[in-house]
Amino acid sequence: MLFWVIAAILTLGASLAVLLPLAGGTKGASAAGDHDLEVYRDQLSELDRDMARGLIQPGEAEEARAEIGRRILRLGSDGQASTRAPRPSRTARLVATAAVLAVPLVSWGLYGALGSPDLPSQPLAERLAKNPADSSVDELVARAEAHLAANPSDGKGWDVLAPIYLRLQRYTDAVTAYRNAIRLDGDSAVRQAGLGEAIANAAGGIVSADAQAAFEAALKLDPANAKANFYLAMGLAQEGKKAEAAAAWQKMLGQLAPDSPWRSAVQQALAETAEPPAAAGKPANGPDAQAVEAAQQMSPQDRQAMIETMVAGLDDRLKQNPRDEEGWMRLIRSYVVLGKADQARDALGRAVAVFGADSEQARKFTAFAASLGVTATE
Repeated sequence: MLFWVIAAILTLGASLAVLLPLAGGTKGASAAGDHDLEVYRDQLSELDRDMARGLIQPGEAEEARAEIGRRILRLGSDGQASTRAPRPSRTARLVATAAVLAVPLVSWGLYGALGSPDLPSQPLAERLAKNPADSSVDELVARAEAHLAANPSDGKGWDVLAPIYLRLQRYTDAVTAYRNAIRLDGDSAVRQAGLGEAIANAAGGIVSADAQAAFEAALKLDPANAKANFYLAMGLAQEGKKAEAAAAWQKMLGQLAPDSPWRSAVQQALAETAEPPAAAGKPANGPDAQAVEAAQQMSPQDRQAMIETMVAGLDDRLKQNPRDEEGWMRLIRSYVVLGKADQARDALGRAVAVFGADSEQARKFTAFAASLGVTATE
């Protein structure tokens, strides 16, 4: 209601500002001319008094009187011209008045039909300060990207956007955002650990040399950083150093708080590395150091193709050595990392079939897959 009152007052004021000059005359010009004539008359009287007192010579007085007379004549001519100035006709005034009044009436009518007069007001500052919980992810990202496009040197903005990219699995964008945040706002354990995680995920879960460097930089700033410790241990496991990886995870487990969200991940990782494969055959290990190094020299497309080839090779080895428990869990996780939920679910089903649906291994596989968001088919 307040909006409509204010709008009506403003519209009325604007309309009157246009209508009043149309209704008025030229009284201002006439009043100004009368004032000037009175001044010249006073000057003539003062001139006569000065000549009577002998303060001015008759010749000079005559010249001054003649000049004042010429000014009076010019004033009379201008006054007549202004008096003769044409006034707007009544028809013109009516047309102008109708046009001025039509603008607010038409605009109000269109707003009532096409606008949202009942929508509560929401100032720009309030929209920008909107609680992220009330905004969609797309809105948040679009708002952040628009801001950073206009302010590329805003380190805090990059710092906010980087973990959002990470959650959206836009890993390459996350790497760029973390690097910009570090370049502009300096090192921090959180930023370096996030950078390492983004690099590792961009490489399909491989803890590469670049990712390892970022995690080590995070630990220099915060030796207790859980993310950096976890991924460095994962890197050891990927290099085949399972004993060292298990020791690192065990040490980490002893330092974590009881309610830490990393406890379940560490326990799961320990479960994967602690139990040797049931069969005597060669276990299905992950990529070696040379493969990791080679992956860093590839384009994203080639790297993805290499990772998929490695996963396919792991799948083939499990067909030859199906009793490798660790291999099955690595295969399930690999398919999840690649975004292939159907293949991950199929791998879970085959693993359960190998050991039997009622076996301890089957329960272990099912729980592990569930932690990754994969459930067995009915």
